[in-house]
Amino acid sequence: MRIRLPILAAAALTGALAAPVAADASSADASQTAAVPGEVVVGYAPGASDAEKQAVASTAGTSPTGDLPDGAQVVRIEDGQSVGHKVAELRRTPGVSYAVPDFRVRAAGDPPPYFPNDPGNGGLGDWWHLQWNFYGPFGVNAPEAWAIARRDGVPGGKGVTIAVIDSGVAYRKMGRFRRAPDLPSHRWVHPYDFIHKNAYPVDQDGHGTHVTGTIVQRTNNGFGLTGLAYGAKIMPLRVLDANGNGDGSNFAKAIRYAVDHHARVINMSVEFDTSLRAADIPDVIQAIKYAHNHGVVMVAAAGNDSEDRPAYPARDPYVISVAATTADGCLADYSNDGTGLDVSAPGGGNDSDLADNAWDSAHCNPNGAAREVYQETFTHGVKHFGLVGYEGTSESAPHVSAIAALIIATRVIGAHPSPAAVLARIQSTARDIGAPGWDSRYGAGLVDAAAAIRR
Repeated sequence: MRIRLPILAAAALTGALAAPVAADASSADASQTAAVPGEVVVGYAPGASDAEKQAVASTAGTSPTGDLPDGAQVVRIEDGQSVGHKVAELRRTPGVSYAVPDFRVRAAGDPPPYFPNDPGNGGLGDWWHLQWNFYGPFGVNAPEAWAIARRDGVPGGKGVTIAVIDSGVAYRKMGRFRRAPDLPSHRWVHPYDFIHKNAYPVDQDGHGTHVTGTIVQRTNNGFGLTGLAYGAKIMPLRVLDANGNGDGSNFAKAIRYAVDHHARVINMSVEFDTSLRAADIPDVIQAIKYAHNHGVVMVAAAGNDSEDRPAYPARDPYVISVAATTADGCLADYSNDGTGLDVSAPGGGNDSDLADNAWDSAHCNPNGAAREVYQETFTHGVKHFGLVGYEGTSESAPHVSAIAALIIATRVIGAHPSPAAVLARIQSTARDIGAPGWDSRYGAGLVDAAAAIRR
């Protein structure tokens, strides 16, 4: 049987990556770890009219996002300036009585959220402009999770091995192939190419590199974007060719290989045709059982067929099945859902046309602008890299794999949690964004990395 990539499209790239700069926390805005990025609270002179407030905001390169009871406003920075620079500018602006960062409040006992200095395609610390999936109203609360893992001595899920069964990874220089600049130079363990049957699973499609970046992109290096479990080790296993297709028999072998080489988590951003039953892929089903019996957490994309059932391998009860949500917190229009769905995670794209309950009526806007999930991968050929937006359940699955690694690394539910215990933790800490309780569109809800590892 053939497997394929559950991915819809790559959006236009945002431009080639800028040259790396040295990671220097002192060069970032000093308020970065304590203030909401991109926002400032502005107080105005007594009696200021709405038109006068709007004039101040426009002149300062900001736009109001909310009013406060005393006539002040929260404004969003639109011109790319840091919070510190914008506060200083607004304080010099006639008609402004005060301007301060919008400082965060957190649960007592939690460390301050960690905001790395990766620039995205802006200035230092501006990664969050692109990575709404990590930080935003419907992201996975990465800054809080990073802070908790750092406090617990396992930054970015340090030490946990995640197998990525995909199209390979641009993890090394070899012949015409190059390592993606923002991926680690080490922490690649037991790589294998099941197509060419060698130990060099270099990516020829770009998909596996993008998926892997969401998990392990280098973080706080003053370059590119961030990874949710940036301290983990990756086992790159190639089963998909340059066109994103592969054989189920190789896929089954890759699962067993990952188990035998001590992966703790397996990410499977692939799908079989939804018409297939378990009886059609017995070798894959047996490999999944083998992994489960050896205590390995498996995560898979629900699929991109807009159908009311996940595709295999996500449909298997031993695999965490992940649907895709958008930047609006809506089920993505391409995402499979239905019975067997476990959780949801950011996948990007357009909202589904859902309006049969209060949540979806309020949050789903199928005519709105779509936002993709960005990571570094090929822009053309296999030598040139940039920040590229993809959408699909392929992008949802690695968020959950990374969270599983953080749970294991922090030992929040014990040193050797079972796959069932990891799933229960992820589900019990997910944000319920659909009908109350488990529902067929979002499963247990939108995963929350910080809540999953909070003690």
